[in-house]
Amino acid sequence: ASTALSVIKCKAAVAWEVDKPLSIEEVEVAPPKAHEVRVKIVATGICGTDDHVLKGSIPNIDYPIIPGHEGAGIVESIGEGVTCVKPGDKVIPLCLPQCGECSFCLNPDTNCCLKTHLHESQNLMPDKTSRFTCKGKAIHHFLWISTFSEYTVMPDSAIARIDDDAPLDKVCLFGCGFSTGYGAAINTAKVKPGSTCAIFGLGGVGLSVVVGCKSAGASRIIGIDINKDKFTKARELGATECINPQDFKKPIQEVLLEMTGHGVDYSFEVVGHTDTMFHSIYPLTLCCCLLDYSSYVFPGWKTKDSIPKLVSGYMEKKFNPDVLITHTLPFDKINEGFELLQSGKR
Repeated sequence: ASTALSVIKCKAAVAWEVDKPLSIEEVEVAPPKAHEVRVKIVATGICGTDDHVLKGSIPNIDYPIIPGHEGAGIVESIGEGVTCVKPGDKVIPLCLPQCGECSFCLNPDTNCCLKTHLHESQNLMPDKTSRFTCKGKAIHHFLWISTFSEYTVMPDSAIARIDDDAPLDKVCLFGCGFSTGYGAAINTAKVKPGSTCAIFGLGGVGLSVVVGCKSAGASRIIGIDINKDKFTKARELGATECINPQDFKKPIQEVLLEMTGHGVDYSFEVVGHTDTMFHSIYPLTLCCCLLDYSSYVFPGWKTKDSIPKLVSGYMEKKFNPDVLITHTLPFDKINEGFELLQSGKR
């Protein structure tokens, strides 16, 4: 029987309140209204931003809420007026929408659509109602897309159709982490061939910066992290050197100055700590990119236009972020995924 006009019952991970683990619940997902899309989520990553939601450190978030913003899935049904996707299409939900109509979308020099959470709350659909219900209570959306639910609903401005052959368990990373790091190098810093780059923090986003720097032709890519277990993947993805600040008695910025003789051309801070921000700026000659701030606006990508092209590049083997995936867990073990993230083992 068609589910296009019916409520779907499925599992979702609900954050009922701040500083509590996610609770796996049966939720009801209403059909999409006009210019909305209902998607079956096949795979979702866990991002540090989702951890911030659980800790209550993201402004203007309402609870209870279904987090998740780094997913991939298949269109289940569409509302009236939707033309960009059809049922059966493979898609990536967009945590940064692209309405295509506002002054920012029409400006080629910015990608921060005026419908993003930076400008307008995305805790509810544009009509100020929720499509999620649990135990008789309305549950809030996160960035409109809430990928920690087996089915979710989003506006058609927050979805991008991708290659039919794309492996959803891999390309879900393009919904946030990979695109953020890669874009920081390619779009924000505009790394030049032959340059020297330093990346502070070698988590998923930091490693994606490494991929971007390599793609841009950097000749020297220095990865910096206090967890040496991250160095193997960093080198595999293109880092030429990896150093641990704890191995030196002098400040890391002095180490970098000695290593390079003149400082680095591009520096990327992907940790979000004030001390690493200072250290990333000090040995600098050209450009510093603080990812903790710029990542929220998806460095340089007009998402609806760019994410499908990035996925196509992946399918053409122009880059391979598969090694960024450290663990694959069943949905019911999502809290274990957060424990791995917090322990640095992801």
